[in-house]
Amino acid sequence: MSQTGQLFETRTVPVLVPLPAERPYSYAVPDGMEVAPGSIVQVPLGPRQVAGVVWDGATDRVDAKKLRPITRVFDCPPLDATMRRFVDWVADYTLSPPGLVVRMALRAPAAFDPEPWIEGIEATGALPDRMTSARERVLAAAQEAPAWSRSGLAHAVGVTPSVVDGLIRQGSFRGVRLPPPPAVAAPDTGYGRAELNPDQREGADSLAASVAKGGFSTTLLEGVTGSGKTEVYFEAVARALDAGRQVLILLPEIALTQSFIDRFHARFGAPPAEWHSDVAPRQREKIWRQVAEGRVKVVAGARSALFLPFQNLGLIVVDEEHDPAYKQEERTFYHARDMAVVRGSIGKFPVILASATPSVETRVNAAAGRYGHVRLAGRFAEAAMPDLSLIDMRAAPPPRGRFVSPVLGRAIAETIARGEQALLFLNRRGYAPLTLCRVCGHRFQCPDCSTWLVDHRLRGQLQCHHCGFSMPRPEACPECGMLDHLVACGPGVERIAEEMLTDFPEARTILLSSDLPGGARRLRRELDAIAEGEADIVIGTQLVAKGHHFPMMTLVGAVDADLGLANGDPRAAERTFQLLHQVTGRAGRSGGRSSRGLIQTFQPEHPVMQAIASGDASRFYEREIAERERTQLPPFGRLASVIVSANSRKEAEEHARAWRRAAAEDVDIEVLGPAEAPLAVLRGRHRFRLLVHGTRRSPIQAFLRAMVAAAPRPRGSVQVQIDVDPQSFL
Repeated sequence: MSQTGQLFETRTVPVLVPLPAERPYSYAVPDGMEVAPGSIVQVPLGPRQVAGVVWDGATDRVDAKKLRPITRVFDCPPLDATMRRFVDWVADYTLSPPGLVVRMALRAPAAFDPEPWIEGIEATGALPDRMTSARERVLAAAQEAPAWSRSGLAHAVGVTPSVVDGLIRQGSFRGVRLPPPPAVAAPDTGYGRAELNPDQREGADSLAASVAKGGFSTTLLEGVTGSGKTEVYFEAVARALDAGRQVLILLPEIALTQSFIDRFHARFGAPPAEWHSDVAPRQREKIWRQVAEGRVKVVAGARSALFLPFQNLGLIVVDEEHDPAYKQEERTFYHARDMAVVRGSIGKFPVILASATPSVETRVNAAAGRYGHVRLAGRFAEAAMPDLSLIDMRAAPPPRGRFVSPVLGRAIAETIARGEQALLFLNRRGYAPLTLCRVCGHRFQCPDCSTWLVDHRLRGQLQCHHCGFSMPRPEACPECGMLDHLVACGPGVERIAEEMLTDFPEARTILLSSDLPGGARRLRRELDAIAEGEADIVIGTQLVAKGHHFPMMTLVGAVDADLGLANGDPRAAERTFQLLHQVTGRAGRSGGRSSRGLIQTFQPEHPVMQAIASGDASRFYEREIAERERTQLPPFGRLASVIVSANSRKEAEEHARAWRRAAAEDVDIEVLGPAEAPLAVLRGRHRFRLLVHGTRRSPIQAFLRAMVAAAPRPRGSVQVQIDVDPQSFL
């Protein structure tokens, strides 16, 4: 086999294995074997054989007698220097073992070997002894392509495979080997160009120019909901494809994928390759291999797609760049938006961040000139923005036991009477967040987490949303034994759906929630049904806020808009603003219909509520940015979390205090805590947190490394996780 890159002159090489390894291990290269940095190899590790990557740098000094040889070199494109630098950068920044980071790049081990070729046939020009109409059609169709699969040709003509078999026996076809079919068809950049308005055309030309210019740049594409941001950045995608480069488009949710795939298909005549957890393993292997070979030109996927081994990546688009789903909070803690910018910087190609409600960090970078900034001020096709107003729940409360204000109820009735759709948004799954006994006051709590069990009435279960524990919904209180005295406290989407079915029994009502049976496929069917007008009232959690186009939706009601403000998260105001702005943006996305957004709140005077109602996003950003700067919170300061957990509270607290004592004194960095985490027990483990806070230029990573070196090593059940740039404070 051939490998690009400089061959090692010595016969010992470092190999990074996909395990929690802090550095590569040294292996011997057998005589006759050629490896270079980036080669994907198989090596012995203990009693097992594992895949690994030949890495850069020197090897450890190991006695030659103790070295174990590389077992084999996979016939696979190597990880190029850009990808290897990216792995090292992510590991260094997040303080993760490089082996765990490279593991994300080696997600499809079955793809390390080449895909098998297919047995095919090609026409020889010889005619059969006896010609029939079926045979005549097969021979005519065979002229349209140089080679066919046997079943593919029969299917294309509409005959049984036996007709093709007869022609093979007659010598009219001979066997050939065909390369494996592509995972997806190649996109056609000239296929379905959209008619852009002047504002969109200016933005599209600016983005396409950054791609044509080459080199690294980051551009914020900001536009109100329904402004056509997707069609605008598609022009940059087309420019990258015309230049022979590959493109990665990151999406925050699987539920978004199908509508995006349809739009991409309409524009480019073929779908992109999908990369997320819902893709079948065999298809994932095919995509991984063909991305590495450069055959797949566009990938649309979740955050893990960032670690695919692209051969010639020339553009990354991060859609809905503000979305919290881009932060991974297990094994390797990283933010895909930020790492996309890093990958663009290392690979020297442009990155586009698209959002109607950009993160404060991205807004500040754009204002400072570190990022370019393209704005789309109006909606596509002259559609008007919805009229937004607040419902003061103190002045217009719902009836006892209800949660929809009479003001919102009347608006729903008027909307469905006109044959239009209403959306009710509540970011709380299930029927109720708490169940208690009205006799003795017993509250149902998760046995493994410090959280209440959520009542899921449709499934007849009480469930923990953090660890997955569930139990059948009981008839009697386990504490006092009283029957029929359990009461659900507070609303979830199931309870709002029940209220709507009572008030509007003739209306077609759909409940959308990620934990309902059927998974992503069911969600896609229901989203399609809503888009086609097959529902009158839609009740949903935050997944309804993301990028969906519902032409008949003219009313959006936020049932409990204050929900996100009721915690100590420093990003609470930003996230509440983004979520409410996005969900109210589902209304009025087709021209010709007026639309409304009604927001139920007990805090109408709150700056977030005032900013939403006024429609003045800049007002909110100015206030939030000023507050962040005053408190030196990101992006004006830096944060890192240290989470210490153990089977007992005492173990966790003692080890957390030892970490606090290990922290060096630094005028620019302070360590807060340890304090019991807001979610004090998770999956049976007690949790304490330390928060490291520094200035924007503080060497947080160096400070944390010194802390790790000085702190005692975890013993017993103790575990320590480090989260640089935390997004969650639970």
